[in-house]
Amino acid sequence: MSVEAVLSRISEIRSQIDTLRGGTAAATSSSSSAASTSASSSAFADALATATGNTGTGTATAATGAAATTSSAPATSVDAGAGTLATGSGATGSDVVTDAKKYLGVPYVFGGTTTAGMDCSGLVQTVFKDLGVTMPRVVPDQAKMGVEVGSLKDAQPGDLIIPKGEGHVVIYAGDGKVLHAPRPGKDVRIVDNWYSDADIATIRRIVPAQASATPATTAASSVTDLQTAALLSMMQSGSAA
Repeated sequence: MSVEAVLSRISEIRSQIDTLRGGTAAATSSSSSAASTSASSSAFADALATATGNTGTGTATAATGAAATTSSAPATSVDAGAGTLATGSGATGSDVVTDAKKYLGVPYVFGGTTTAGMDCSGLVQTVFKDLGVTMPRVVPDQAKMGVEVGSLKDAQPGDLIIPKGEGHVVIYAGDGKVLHAPRPGKDVRIVDNWYSDADIATIRRIVPAQASATPATTAASSVTDLQTAALLSMMQSGSAA
């Protein structure tokens, strides 16, 4: 295959990719675009099969399957729940710590949830509310939310540490520090973590420790992988010629 032919096929494949991307975006807003997306997926699969020399049904099926996978978004929630992460708000553990720091210096007030005063669980509920995540009000209920972290060595910023007896809750701030509302006469502060694993009833992760790839990013990555495979195959064919 000549260089000119390779460049021509590259241009054609890029055009098919643009069509596929446009069809995938439209599918989320209109059911009528589903047919367009399917057609675009098939067209791209045909172009890819031609470029790689594979005209079997396996390639077309793989491309269509990839398009279907990338267009479906995972289920999300902004409500904290037992055994699951609240991913709907997009907040991460680092966001939890950053938001909690806004309340440093707020005095401890039993039952409080405002800047006029808050208690330990009131601080936790308020911080997650700021981030769009619904949390229960009291420690025993908060201790059931999210997924359990095995030990302090596995704790990440934003995790909640609940000691045995479930009479208190602190936010792990990283580097051996915790952020909490201690007791009457004190204010919200960051201190060295004084708990050991033997003192802890549970460590809970309410939101992901780190940001995950969005469906749009995943879709773009999948399309790019297909494009790369096709171009490499074409260039190899050109070199052989």
